[in-house]
Amino acid sequence: MAAPRPQADGEAAPGPPGCGEEPGGSTQASHRLLAYSDALLSIIATVMILPVAHTKIHPDQKLGESVQQLLLTKIAVYLMTFLIVTVAWAAHVRLFQVIELIDDVLALLNLACMMLITFLPYTFSLMASFPAVPFGIFMFSTCAVVIGLIQAVIVVYGFYHPYLLNRQIQVSENQAFYKHHILQIILRGPVACFLAAIFSFFFIPMSYVLLGLVFFFPHIARLIIWCKTKIVGPKEEEEPHSLESFTFYLSEPLSKDRMEAFSDGVYAIVATLLILDICEDNVPDSKEVKDKFHDSLIEALREYGPNFLAYFASFVTTGLLWFVHHSLFLHITKATRFMGLLNTFSLAFIGGLPLAYQLTSEFAEKSHNEIEAIQVSCVITFFASIFQFAIWITALFHERETLNPLARYGGSEHAFMFAKLALYPCVSLGAFFLTCLLSEFSTAIFHIMQIVVPFAFLALRLLVTISLVVIKSILSLSRRKNVVLDEEETCLSPAETLS
Repeated sequence: MAAPRPQADGEAAPGPPGCGEEPGGSTQASHRLLAYSDALLSIIATVMILPVAHTKIHPDQKLGESVQQLLLTKIAVYLMTFLIVTVAWAAHVRLFQVIELIDDVLALLNLACMMLITFLPYTFSLMASFPAVPFGIFMFSTCAVVIGLIQAVIVVYGFYHPYLLNRQIQVSENQAFYKHHILQIILRGPVACFLAAIFSFFFIPMSYVLLGLVFFFPHIARLIIWCKTKIVGPKEEEEPHSLESFTFYLSEPLSKDRMEAFSDGVYAIVATLLILDICEDNVPDSKEVKDKFHDSLIEALREYGPNFLAYFASFVTTGLLWFVHHSLFLHITKATRFMGLLNTFSLAFIGGLPLAYQLTSEFAEKSHNEIEAIQVSCVITFFASIFQFAIWITALFHERETLNPLARYGGSEHAFMFAKLALYPCVSLGAFFLTCLLSEFSTAIFHIMQIVVPFAFLALRLLVTISLVVIKSILSLSRRKNVVLDEEETCLSPAETLS
């Protein structure tokens, strides 16, 4: 099994594919490492919401003022750091599209990378709590730089041992081109973070701008290239290496399977965070139960009733949004770059659901903060679901490449998927405006929304079927009427027509 090693020091020999060592020796398949990394990255991206969700708001303090403060500081920083973690995940996906096999050194390097990624929530807490202090930004940026450097070391190590690389890259004559391109993808984020760390000591706003560019710069660059192509036209001569098969691996959209795994991790951690809050904040003290409730645990738990209702409602919302996401990607055969971007935005708002739970549980009883808490929950739910709907609309523009035939225009599942994806945006937006117009009934409106939506999902297929039958009946009646009128006109004599 060690025979291929001597050949790996030179250029890859055009031998049979898979000239590396067999998994189980000094090299192994990377499937478990990727699954572990996806799970850990999704956990870290999601727990970023904890410093925001656990922000204490005084009962006497107006939520409107607090929400403004949160939006300007903690929520904005949360969204930025969530997106940066997804950039690290995307770079990890690209990296292991090039490297197919791992050995002990690569596994340990990946663990070092994951260790620093697990430290990011602490640095984010510093940033969120002290946004005007440079040390938190410096710590976060430094961790991001070191993560990028470790990933770059993994690239260099992989190309130094080509038997670990993708089979197509092993037989390529342009391995240096592959290496340069993947390093460019991995290091552009750490370069911006390095500049952000420097600027943090004398111009903090510029640091936040640079950290934002870590996520948005590639998309801005592609938009500029697209506009230039539309105005000037495509290049007549392509670069010699552009026809290489690396474009299949490095320029194509991310793996749909890994996108689903990362998304499932985010949904699972959000659901877990909800029950952790219940366990932490809703267990009565034994002394209080004895003195205040005369050893009656049931009486003590009654005080936490609204909190439990808020938990179950939040879990149902999280579960149904995952169900919609699952149904959506069940019909998607290929995810484009823009669909991946929309999925990231949706997950960022999914990560905000623990904040919605905290607000609705804290202000469950009637107070001046109740309306604002409900509206914040509706906004988070709306954006989490509208980005899912946007993924569907984007897929329809390229339905031949991206959608299962059943879900395309005219397919048997098209109308049902449209209704399923439109349900939460419509309901949450309707609840938001109703609470604005009928503020006295805001709690009742919110609870009705939470009760109706699950039953609407259960009856959705029946409702869609009935609606389609009614629409078809109306259309057929109108067609018959038009046919009858045409026949009557043809049956009229010329004299009758003239008269």
